[in-house]
Amino acid sequence: MKKGLIAFAALTVLFGVIIFSAFVELNNTCISNEKSIQAQFEQNKNNYDNYFKKLKEVAQVPEMYVEGLKDVYNTAMSGRYGDGGSKAVFQWLQEQNPQIDASIYKQIQQVIEAGRNDFESNQKMLIDKKRIYEVYYQQFPNSVIASILGFPKIDLDIYSIVTSELTETIFTNKESTFIKL
Repeated sequence: MKKGLIAFAALTVLFGVIIFSAFVELNNTCISNEKSIQAQFEQNKNNYDNYFKKLKEVAQVPEMYVEGLKDVYNTAMSGRYGDGGSKAVFQWLQEQNPQIDASIYKQIQQVIEAGRNDFESNQKMLIDKKRIYEVYYQQFPNSVIASILGFPKIDLDIYSIVTSELTETIFTNKESTFIKL
């Protein structure tokens, strides 16, 4: 009888340790997943902000370039013809005027494409982190323990991806049209 009581007590303690360990493991994993989602969301904001800053900085280059060309052109013209311009009836000169380098616009396009691709990659990571977390805490028996511990403790809807109004309308209406350029 004494051996039976000791065995029962040992099993009860063992069962308690297993249950306690499951609670601790789930709690720690859920906290880790929630922090990962929050951090990825912040990274998405950082990436998006950085993308627009780069774009603005690169887009200023053509404006500065054109202003510089205007100065060079005006200086060249006034140096060549004087402040009043040429008074000649015929001008037998072949002019070499400054040209705007089209590669600047190509660079802007590259910044746009690279920025969009980076942002899409970060959005995919956020989607994946949310999916992994939701699957983890919703599967049995995790769902029972998560419910007891109050998970999720963050509002996962806050950490949705960024889309456009057009995309939301298309997915709501289930209808898409051709892109007109």
